[in-house]
Amino acid sequence: MLLDELVKTTDAVASTRSRLAKIDALADLLRRLEPVDIAAAVGLLIAKPRQGRVGIGWRGMTAAMGEPAAEPSLTVADLDAALDRLLVTAGAGSAAERAATLRMLTAAATEREQAFIAGVLLGELRTGALEGVLTDAVARAADRPVDAVRRAAMLSGDLGGTALLAITGTAAELDAVGLVVGRPVQPMLAATAASASVALEVTGEASVEYKLDGARIQVHRVGDEVRIYTRTLADVTHRLPEVVEVVRGLPVRDVILDGETLALDEAGGPRPFQETMSRFGADAARATVLHPWFFDVLHIDGRDLLDEPLATRLGVLERIAPEHRILGEITADAAVAERVSRDALAAGHEGVVVKAVGSAYAAGRRGSNWIKVKPVLTYDLVVLACEWGSGRRTGLLSNLHLGALDPAGEFGEPGGNVMVGKTFKGLTDAMLRWQTEIFQELEVRRTAGTVWIEPVTVVEVAIDGVQRSSRYPGGIALRFARVKRYRDDKTAAEADTIQTLRALLRS
Repeated sequence: MLLDELVKTTDAVASTRSRLAKIDALADLLRRLEPVDIAAAVGLLIAKPRQGRVGIGWRGMTAAMGEPAAEPSLTVADLDAALDRLLVTAGAGSAAERAATLRMLTAAATEREQAFIAGVLLGELRTGALEGVLTDAVARAADRPVDAVRRAAMLSGDLGGTALLAITGTAAELDAVGLVVGRPVQPMLAATAASASVALEVTGEASVEYKLDGARIQVHRVGDEVRIYTRTLADVTHRLPEVVEVVRGLPVRDVILDGETLALDEAGGPRPFQETMSRFGADAARATVLHPWFFDVLHIDGRDLLDEPLATRLGVLERIAPEHRILGEITADAAVAERVSRDALAAGHEGVVVKAVGSAYAAGRRGSNWIKVKPVLTYDLVVLACEWGSGRRTGLLSNLHLGALDPAGEFGEPGGNVMVGKTFKGLTDAMLRWQTEIFQELEVRRTAGTVWIEPVTVVEVAIDGVQRSSRYPGGIALRFARVKRYRDDKTAAEADTIQTLRALLRS
């Protein structure tokens, strides 16, 4: 299929706010694709090519742009092959070879195709073809139940492969997709509430568990082979040997565990989050020891537990890893839930997560069965731009422009970010130096006082609430925002939404 057909479809999807119209357009495209192009095309449509990031930034993309082709000739397969070459080109002379590959690609592309390719490579394809919409389109094109397609995609971690299977395979083959020990799945996510008692009103009887200020990990063990993945499914096994040893010591043959890892001080309290995350860097030293704590088990010795109630999964976890379970209590009593929350805070942790005891593990989904409670309102927002500082911050990028995710495009482009405020508070000298260096590498344009960057950096911000404001398109502004930390473990797609922040107006 010509790449031009993908581009026309993305234009049609971007031009409408109707979810049904988006699904119809995408489903029609999927039906017309040759099977060999399906997986690649799905990745391109959501700016997540099957090759992953191939190391092309804004500057490299800009340098490669030349006179566009007059007529479309590139195919989906051509673009996919070019991404393969970019991914594997390394070593002496690789920079020139990669630049040549990119120039050849863009020279064969029309102006619209050049913009599409740039959006894919930079992760900024604003078409409204979010994964949820595309998942529904796959189900429509394949005439399969949406739940079956969604489950297969979540458990395989591969929407492109799922699309190929749904469209070309049988219903039985799609339904057979399940957990595979060693293949990570999207983690279950939590909603937010103001207090443990409010959360308990939603969940009913629940496990009220400490919320640790650590890094989310998913651990897979097959025999003596252990693999550890981050919340973004990156393999970090080689960086966490102490966690590997703990899991090898558990009385199981095969297991998938969900939990957190963090550094502890001499008194057993949590060390700063940055100390934990320092172990995940490329040049990480191992002076900081990380301890694993688990709060769920998805599989054990040939038995999938995803659809078992949380109470059953916790029973299994207590049996196999009692010394590494996150602390908590099962209760339907609001007073008990509030006590556990106070105990967690007194121990130096972030708060609690309230989890319905009858709930299944919904991989990759955020619902009301898990609800996190923090005493301070903190949200993960996307850095859109940064202003140059003055005074003692002269020469440093200081004041952050903050955006919230807008999945449905209620206040702008679907999947884009809506600006909700600025802050320079809470930034340490180390943070200022870091962001001055990194944000200039992510620069897409600048004015006299501001550097606009690729919207890929997530920062955790504490606020006192929000207020109505006509200054920003979302109709709200943050109150007393201050930076807590940068979230290297989160992608921009996991940022909090403008709808979540607007709900604070009614709370």
